[in-house]
Amino acid sequence: MDWLHLYIAAAAFSVFALVGLVLLISFDKIKINSDNGLSTYIKFVWANFLKPHEHGGEGQQYALESFYKTQAAVYDATRRRLLHGREDMLGLVAAQLKYKVDSKKIKNGKAIWVDVGGGTGYNIEAMAAFLPVDKFFEHVYLVDLSPSLCEVARQRFERLGWKNVTVLCQDARSFRLPERPVDPRATTGAASDAADLITMSYSLSMIPDYYSVVDSLTSRLTSSGILGVCDFYVQSIVDVSSRNYTGGAFNRHVNWLGRMFWRAWFDFDRVSLEAARRDYLEYRFGTVISASERNYLLGGIPYYIFVGCPKEITSTSAAIEKLDASFTESPYLSPANHQQEMNKAVEKSTQEVHSKAYESAVINLSANLPLPASFYQNHHCRISYNDMLPKHTQFQNEYIYAFTWEDPRVDHRLLNIGSDDVILAITSAGDNILDYLQKSPRRVHAVDLNPNQNHLLELKVASYIALGHRDMWKIFGEGKHAQFRELLISKLSPHLSSQAFQYWLEHTQVFTSSSGHGLYETGGSRHAIRMVRYLFKVFGLQGEVRKMCEAQTIQEQREIWPRIRRVLLSKPLNWAIVSTEWFAWKAAGVPRNQRNMIVDDFFRRSGLTADMKPGKDVSGQSIWEYVVNTLEPVVNDTIISNDNYFYYLCLQGQFSRRCHPTYLSPKAHVKLSTPGAFDGLRIHTDEINEVIKRITPGTLTIAVIMDSMDWFDPSSEAAIAQVRKLNHALKKGGRILLRSASIEPWYVKHFEKNGFEPRRVGARFPGTCIDRVNMYASTWICTKTEDLVRPKNGRTISELSLGDSAVAGKKGSVEDLQI
Repeated sequence: MDWLHLYIAAAAFSVFALVGLVLLISFDKIKINSDNGLSTYIKFVWANFLKPHEHGGEGQQYALESFYKTQAAVYDATRRRLLHGREDMLGLVAAQLKYKVDSKKIKNGKAIWVDVGGGTGYNIEAMAAFLPVDKFFEHVYLVDLSPSLCEVARQRFERLGWKNVTVLCQDARSFRLPERPVDPRATTGAASDAADLITMSYSLSMIPDYYSVVDSLTSRLTSSGILGVCDFYVQSIVDVSSRNYTGGAFNRHVNWLGRMFWRAWFDFDRVSLEAARRDYLEYRFGTVISASERNYLLGGIPYYIFVGCPKEITSTSAAIEKLDASFTESPYLSPANHQQEMNKAVEKSTQEVHSKAYESAVINLSANLPLPASFYQNHHCRISYNDMLPKHTQFQNEYIYAFTWEDPRVDHRLLNIGSDDVILAITSAGDNILDYLQKSPRRVHAVDLNPNQNHLLELKVASYIALGHRDMWKIFGEGKHAQFRELLISKLSPHLSSQAFQYWLEHTQVFTSSSGHGLYETGGSRHAIRMVRYLFKVFGLQGEVRKMCEAQTIQEQREIWPRIRRVLLSKPLNWAIVSTEWFAWKAAGVPRNQRNMIVDDFFRRSGLTADMKPGKDVSGQSIWEYVVNTLEPVVNDTIISNDNYFYYLCLQGQFSRRCHPTYLSPKAHVKLSTPGAFDGLRIHTDEINEVIKRITPGTLTIAVIMDSMDWFDPSSEAAIAQVRKLNHALKKGGRILLRSASIEPWYVKHFEKNGFEPRRVGARFPGTCIDRVNMYASTWICTKTEDLVRPKNGRTISELSLGDSAVAGKKGSVEDLQI
C-alpha cells in the first residue's frame, strides 16, 4: 500500500476517533471532571465545529441558545485566546471616561454603562482592571438574548457581590432599561435610558439585523457618551480609500485569500465578517479611535477596535469655524470687542483662507457623513489629513529622525522667542517644537510631510499631559519602557489622534523589546548609528567610547579621540560607506541636491573651475572632508558627557541625567504638563508650501525651516515659490531661520529679490564649531523688509511672471493689482 494511502487512512481514523469521543462526552456516556482542560476544549470543538444547528425553533434567540447552551459553562475558558482585543477596548473606553470625569463632562459615580451582547459578563468583570465597577458606575446593564449565557452572568455577579449590575435577557434591537429620569445630557431624540458608555464585544458580527441595532444605539448615548466595539472583520483597503472619517487606514487591509478564508470559516458558526458592519458603525458615529489588529496565536484572525461618539457635535458650525481660524491664524482668534467687527473678521477669513480640514468638514456635512476623526478628538493639536495620499505613504510607516539634530540653544539666542510670536517650524522629531513651547509663544505650527514624525511629536505631547516625569524619562530619556503598551492604552490614548494611536499600538515593541537600544535605534537614521556602534565593537573601542562619554574636560576628550578617530574617520571606511549614495540618503538623511551643494563648496575651496564635473573620487573626497570638519571640532570644543547630548545619544543609545535635551528636564515637565500648555500647538501633516499658503497673510513672526531649502533643485522654480509664500505669510520684521550644508547657499539670492534681508549669523570653517551639532556649514536669518505686491487673485507680480503654470495660475492685468 502506498504511503499516501496510509496517511489518508490514519488521518480519517483520527478524525472519526475525535468525533466519537466528543459525541460520547456530549451525551454523558463518559464522565470526565468538568474542570479538566481536555473536557473544556472538547466541548468547545463539539459546539463550534461538529454539533449541527437545530432547526426546530424560530427566531434569533432559539438559534443563539442552540449554539451556546452546550458550551455556556466553558465559554470564558475557551474564548480567552480567540477573542483578542476585549481588554484593550475596555482599557480605551475606561481612559476616555476618566478624561471626561476630569473635564467635568460626566460625574464620577453617576455613569451608566450598557454592555450589549455581554454574554457571560466577562467584560464587566474585566473592566475592574481599569475602573472600580461598583463605585465608578451608577448602574451597569448586561443585555443578551441567550438565557444560558445570562444565567452564567447572574452567577458571576452574585459571586462578585456587585449590586449595581443588572442582567437583561432581551433583544439588542429593542431592549429597555428600567425607567429612570430623563438624562439632560442625552443627545437629541435620545431615550430616557441614555448611557455614558455602550460596549459590544464580538456580538455585532452575530446579529443578523445589525442596522437596526446600530441605529438604536445612536439614541441611547448621552451627548458626551462613548461607544466601544471589538469584533472580527475582513476588508480591502480599496473600500475605505476615499473616506476621510474612519480615523486612519493603518493595518486595515486583509488580502483576498484571508478575506475569503475567514469569511467562510466564521460563516460556519453564523458569524458574519462582511465589511458593512464596521462601515455602518463608522457612518453612524464619530470616530475617536480606530485600530485594526491580528490574533496571531490563531492564524492571524483580523479584528478591530472602534471607539466612537455621537456623530453630531454641539454647535457644529461655530466649532468648526473656530478651529479653522486657529489653523489659519484668522483674526477670529482675537476679535475686536464689538460683535459686528468680530463677524466681519469671520466673514473675511471665510472668504479668503481655509484649512484643508475645514474644507473636508464642509464636504462631509453636506453629504451627511461624520466629520473627519480629528474633530472628535479630545485635543485639536493634530489637524486632519488623508493618510492614503502617496506623498504620505512614501515613508512606509517609518520616521527618519528619532531625535532632532538642530541645536535649540542657538535658536533661542538668535530668535529671542516671546509670548506674541507665531512660529512655523518643521517638526522633525519634535524636540525643537517642545523647546519653543517652553517660551510660551502664542502659536506654534509644526509642519512635516512625514506623518510618522508628527506621530512622534504627538506621543511626546500626550506624555506630558498624561504621565509623570519618571515614565516620560523612561520612554524618551532611556528610549525603553516595559509597560509602554499598558500606558498607551490606559493613559496616553485619550490625548492622541486616532492615526497616532494606531501607529504606536503597532510599534509598541520599539519601547518594550528587551534587545537593542529602543527608540533611538529606530527610524531611517538608525543605519548610521548602528554602523558606528558595530565598528566600535569590532575594533574593540567600546571602552574608549565609554571613557569619552565620561570625560569631564576637553583635554580628556582630546587624549581619547585619536584612538577612535583612526577607525571612524579612516579612508577605507569613507571609500566603502560614507561616500556612497546609500549612506548619504538612507543612513544620514542627506538628499542628492544637498550632497551636490557640499561638493560645490569643495570645488570652490579647491580652486576648480565651475564647468568641471566632479567625478566619483572628488565627490567622495568632499563628503569625507565634510564629515571630518563636522566631528573634529565637536570633540575639541564641546563636552560630550555633560553638554553635547546629540553625540552622547549616538554613542550611548540613550540620554543621561546630566546630558539630555531641555524638554526632558523636570522643570520643563512641570511647565508643559500644566493644563493649557499645548493650546497653541497645531500639527500639520503637509508640505510647507501647502500650510503657509493657508495661513492668513502677515500673521507669522518666525519661520524655522531647518535645511529644507537645500533639498530643492536649483533648476526649478520651487525655491522661488516658497520664498514668496513665506513673504506673504510673515509680518514685516518677521524672521526666517534656516541652516544649510553650504557656506553660500544658492537660494539666498531669491530671498534678497523677494522682500527679505538675509544675514549669515553662523559659519563653519575648517576647525571651527558652529554649534553643538556642527552638522551644517552656515546658519542664516532672513528678515522680511517689505511686502510683495499682490493682485486680487492672491498672486504676487513675480509669481505671475513665472513660466510654471502650476505656480502662476491665471495671469492678471496691471489694473487688477492691489497693494
